[in-house]
Amino acid sequence: MNDHDILQGPPEHLRFAAYLVELRQVADADEISLVSRVLTDPDRTMARSAVLRHLDDRAEVLHLRPAYEAWAEALTGAVSGHPLLTRRLREWSLFRAVVLELPWHPDALLAASDWLQLRTAAGPGSRAAEILAVGGRTRRIRNTAAATLKQQSRA
Repeated sequence: MNDHDILQGPPEHLRFAAYLVELRQVADADEISLVSRVLTDPDRTMARSAVLRHLDDRAEVLHLRPAYEAWAEALTGAVSGHPLLTRRLREWSLFRAVVLELPWHPDALLAASDWLQLRTAAGPGSRAAEILAVGGRTRRIRNTAAATLKQQSRA
């Protein structure tokens, strides 16, 4: 689906596209109020999808930076009551801990979604890759983790 298709589509598609633009352009000081407003849209699935995309985009930029912690804490309040969004934010925090070698618990990683396990399996944390090579939820995750370990051992 391209931008033209979205502009010709149903009203919720138009709102989704508009929300994505607003979320990309929002000033840091206004981000939490905008996220809260988007989540009041009558089409809850569409609204959560727009916020999830924004959350992933922002976390990708911030997760290695000190600003991540304050951002995640503020966003936690805005997404409370939305289990998917709350979980994704929690998983970004776990991913951050793995990558930055901060304290984390293997059980949290093993209980995480396939999204996080696969992302972590392909990442730089050898302890996480070792855990996922054996206990990852899917064959793809286990194979990715094993390949990551193999590549790290060659380096």
